[in-house]
Formats: sequence, structure tokens, C-alpha cells
Amino acid sequence: MEFLVEFKLKVPDGTTACEIAGLANAEAAAAAKLADQGHLVRLWNASVAPAQAVVGLYRADSQAELDHLLDALPLAEWMQITVTPVEPHPNDPAARGASMSTQLPDPCLRRVYRLEATLGTPLDLGEVAAGHRRIVPLTGGTFTGPELNGKLRPGVSADWQIVLPDGTALGDIRYTLQTDGGDLLYVQARGVRSGSADVLARLGRGENVDPHEYSFRTSTRIETAAPHLDWLNKGVFISVGGRQAAAVVYETYLVG
Repeated sequence: MEFLVEFKLKVPDGTTACEIAGLANAEAAAAAKLADQGHLVRLWNASVAPAQAVVGLYRADSQAELDHLLDALPLAEWMQITVTPVEPHPNDPAARGASMSTQLPDPCLRRVYRLEATLGTPLDLGEVAAGHRRIVPLTGGTFTGPELNGKLRPGVSADWQIVLPDGTALGDIRYTLQTDGGDLLYVQARGVRSGSADVLARLGRGENVDPHEYSFRTSTRIETAAPHLDWLNKGVFISVGGRQAAAVVYETYLVG
């Protein structure tokens, strides 16, 4: 806890200069000890008519602990002490500065498009160094979104896929989209489709499986030469996928 403490000193009549000097030195030593212990943070002189006061910023676990520390000061009997507990304020510039340096904004997702693509017959290369290689052509389809709509271009779209022994599929997905306005988008996605052995076996047999039964996620990049779509070149995207018997669906989101 933090406290603002105001001290008003009243020296008793008849006190000698030697006594005052001795107590002042003892007070300075006590203040230095409290600072070393982390209790005394700052100390200021404040002119409060008609007298002069001292204001300090103190830290303690409780006001009871602070009262015990202040009562032990050499000049305590000569001082009127006022203690005010303080708490952080949301508009404190120092607090905002600390927040800016230590806290980062939470990401948010904005849907860009939903692509529903038809699939051709996979080309099975067999076992390679990385695993079982399959090339799955994307033969057509359409995409729709709040700002982008169009179709998938066949012949330049496929998933260069590696299937691991447990059935997990590592996707290297590259496809080309054409908007209704004629702009071309080149999309690259790296993804993982994983789940239980039973679910992956069903997917491997070409069955329709509820996408909630497995995880199919990709990190996605989009390139375009269209000036009005340049924001796509600068965006970071993720996609959620769903595999159907003869199709695949990708919901693509901009990470903001």
C-alpha cells in the first residue's frame, strides 16, 4: 500500500540548538534507513502557511505497519502527522506509461471470406523423406465475404500435402482466387489437420466428418497487385478448414 504523509514540526519552547541538531541528525539517519527498506519513496518540503511542512510518499503492508514506523521516528513527539492512503488512478501518466510498456493489445478476428472449393482426384506420390506425399487439386469453387467475392481458378490451385503415420495431414495449400471485379489473389497457407485416430481414419476414407470432431487450422498469406486491395498484402490471416468428401471449406480471418 502507498500513503501520503504530511509532517508539521513544532519545536517545544526552551529546546536548545544542540538538542535540535542532534534530533535532526537522528531523523535523517532514520529516513535513510526507511528508504533502504523500501518504505520511504519520496520526500518534499511544502510551504503551508503559516508554517512549513514536509510531505512524503511511503509504502507499507498496512496502515498499522506505517503507524508503527512513524511512531519510531526521533522527532515523532514534536510532529503532527497526517496519513492519507492513496491508490492508483486510471489517468495517472506513470501508470499509462507502465501499461504501454508491459501490456499488449488482445488480437481480434475479422472474417475476410469463406471459400468452398471442389476437389479433384489426389495424386499419390507415396512415401518421401517428409512422409506420405499427396497432391490434392482444387478444381473450382467460389468465395464470399463482406468485401471480397469471386471464384477459385482451377489449374493453379492445390494442396501439396504430407500425411504422417498417425493420419495427421500437414497442408501446403496454394490457390488462386479471382474477384468478381477481375482482381487476382494468390493465397499460400500452411496448415495442420489433426484429431483422434478414428476421426482421421474416416477422413482418410473420404467420409463426411463434422468439422467439430477434428482441428483443421492454417496460417495464411495473401498477395495481390490490385492497389485497392493492398491491405491484403500487409495482413496476417488464419483459416479454419473443414474437409468434405469431395470438397474443402476455408473460413479465412484477418488478425487485427
